[in-house]
Amino acid sequence: MTPSEAAPAAVKILVAGGFGVGKTTMVGAVSEVTPLRTEEYMTKASVGVDDLAGVGDKDTTTVALDFGRITLNDDLVMYLFGTPGQERFWFMWNDLVNGALGGVVLVDTRRLHTSFASIDFFESRRIPFVVAVNCFHGRNTRTASEIRQALDLDPYVPLLIGDVRERAYAKETLLALVDHLAGLPAPVG
Repeated sequence: MTPSEAAPAAVKILVAGGFGVGKTTMVGAVSEVTPLRTEEYMTKASVGVDDLAGVGDKDTTTVALDFGRITLNDDLVMYLFGTPGQERFWFMWNDLVNGALGGVVLVDTRRLHTSFASIDFFESRRIPFVVAVNCFHGRNTRTASEIRQALDLDPYVPLLIGDVRERAYAKETLLALVDHLAGLPAPVG
């Protein structure tokens, strides 16, 4: 096999966050292929089990993973794995993280407390990550400094603010993670 026939190198990135923060949306916004989604309709079984505060109009949820792909060049492909956000599915994160170079923690400022588990997950495994605030419908009620303080983020952890439905913001978030993995300075925020 010649070098030009060799398979491209693969980079695995985990997209994590609380229930309903936009993980499925982010993977779909940047994937060059139709994403694999394991969305199921929510049923009465989730009542009293899942925290639906702030996401009352949500009618589907990821039960296993989301999967997307981005070809960066002929020699490099990025695979995105979105995690399920509900606590009852967190056990899957341990399998999904195998081989991941880094992660994105999606945050909803209306429900910051749902981000703590994702941040703890990456920190405890010493996996580099960036924090991406998802401003639903362009609304953000907190400054970057307030968010950083509320999440008790180390100063070197990149923090970005935008709308993950916008492909440009989702790409910017992934590029910030790549820069972070390469040891480049974090964006101000």
